[in-house]
Amino acid sequence: MDDLKFGTRDKRGNWTPNDHLDIAPFWRGKFSELGKFALGYVWPWNAFHMATAVLYWIFIVPDMETMKTLSWGWALWLFAANAVGVFLLFGGIEFFYYVKRKQETRFKYNGKFPSEHPSDVFWFKSQNLDNFLRTYIFSVPLWTLWEVGALWAFANGWAEWLNWEDNWLYLSMLVLLVPAIHEIHFFVIHRLIHTGFLYKYVHSVHHNSINPSPWSSLSMHPVEGFLYFSEILWFMLIPTNPIVMLFNLHSTGFGAINGHIGFDQLELTEETTMPSHAYAHYLHHKYFEVNYGGDGLIPLDKWFGYWHDGSKEADEQMKERFRKKKAKLAAKKAPTPAE
Repeated sequence: MDDLKFGTRDKRGNWTPNDHLDIAPFWRGKFSELGKFALGYVWPWNAFHMATAVLYWIFIVPDMETMKTLSWGWALWLFAANAVGVFLLFGGIEFFYYVKRKQETRFKYNGKFPSEHPSDVFWFKSQNLDNFLRTYIFSVPLWTLWEVGALWAFANGWAEWLNWEDNWLYLSMLVLLVPAIHEIHFFVIHRLIHTGFLYKYVHSVHHNSINPSPWSSLSMHPVEGFLYFSEILWFMLIPTNPIVMLFNLHSTGFGAINGHIGFDQLELTEETTMPSHAYAHYLHHKYFEVNYGGDGLIPLDKWFGYWHDGSKEADEQMKERFRKKKAKLAAKKAPTPAE
């Protein structure tokens, strides 16, 4: 497929889409665009995360009687399921699009592949190996820890469990709101860890991957991983159903790949592509201080002045913000005139 029909490539081989990012149409009064937005909202990624949540509930999650008591047996079983799931999803995309290079650099934002640039900032000088190890040493165990705690709370009645038969309308609406809850939580904790001490000693680990790939998705410092998966606490505080909680957890865990695929579109066949929804977060990895949230479903970045839609105008706004920030810091450091 000719990606130049949909974007441009610079002299370095970096590809940029023609279409700029935009916040959800209902915030702009563009109600005529709601149909297209709704389709992209559901398909393919949210439908995938909901499907995996249902499959987990049927085939993976133990019965409630078992989960009333904490034990290594069912906790390790859930850890194994999460580890295998991550390996199949992240590893599969990594293998076909980064190792085999199925579509070469078509639709790839950064024209280089991480394996081409060894660096001392990574364990063993390898971004791929560093990201893979951090995912399995820190993030997947933390994911499982929060998951086990939530299911234990449901099993013992400490979290309010609603059944689908009597609460199908409320729970269906809650399912639709899960991505919004994720964006709000992610924006808040992400903006927090971009401050001084937390950025230097915690979040900088993730930002070492300036050119992210699938294994970068959950490559985090354990403090960041703990805060990231703490999103599940929302579903301990509001009445819900464990399947909705699992949907949220899978949107957080498996869904982390969306911002780190590195390609705007994944070619499935010569004529068919699947959107990655990676551009907003790719720009965050590129510029560091933009797009702390998601795709603009809840446009917190727009409201707080951090939004970057990929346009030249957004570049200028970002640079002006950086200039003002630099000037403010310089003014603070300037010596006070003697009285």
